[in-house]
Amino acid sequence: MAELAALWIVRHGESAANVAATAAEAAGGELIGLNHRDPDVPLSPTGEEQARATGRWLAGLPEQRRPDVALTSPYVRAVRTAELALAGTGVEISRDERLRDRELGILDGLTERGVARRFPEEAERRTRLGKFYYRPPGGESWTDVALRLRTLLADLRRDHAGRRVLLFGHDALVFVLRYLVEGLTEAELMALTRQHSIANCSVTGWSAGADGRLRPDIFNDVRHLHRQGARPTREDEVDAEPV
Repeated sequence: MAELAALWIVRHGESAANVAATAAEAAGGELIGLNHRDPDVPLSPTGEEQARATGRWLAGLPEQRRPDVALTSPYVRAVRTAELALAGTGVEISRDERLRDRELGILDGLTERGVARRFPEEAERRTRLGKFYYRPPGGESWTDVALRLRTLLADLRRDHAGRRVLLFGHDALVFVLRYLVEGLTEAELMALTRQHSIANCSVTGWSAGADGRLRPDIFNDVRHLHRQGARPTREDEVDAEPV
């Protein structure tokens, strides 16, 4: 199967949930305290500026490096990031539910302290199984996310071979795409999650090498935000998971 010319993923800008989760963890709370469903969480004002800054960076790229195709998670924070970043470019944005955030089931909306206090048996099971394979009741494991992203990558390679594809999504997707595109092991992937926190509106990307295979170019890069005068943030998603 032919390869893409380039693939990028941008994590959404800072969201209201990111801000609330950081505050709840710092205060030692058990609940994030949001009234929105996870799919409906909006960007914060800082997140909107980060998305606009990403748009200014994209507009400044040479034409031969700009994306041909854009797909986004259907979650509001990702869709809004894509809309602001691609405004005026003429690039059509498609929503794909395979780019949604990892579903947390009964742990949704809980801090790390909240999981330990309210579901101690799940905290123990998560520790025993490990982050990669643990699936919270009603939620997804990281391997579940990998399965849906495998089908997405296959479709992209079939439908957009030789083109530059830009994705908008969530922090877990950035890690899992590295696992899939670069052929990482579970141990290598989990090491990445311990070493890095994916920044809001950061860019991770790969481009086709001389052998036609995608090779990593940049990872978790926020230099474009600095250059465009936007404040980078590294708030974790609301997943209440140790890394």
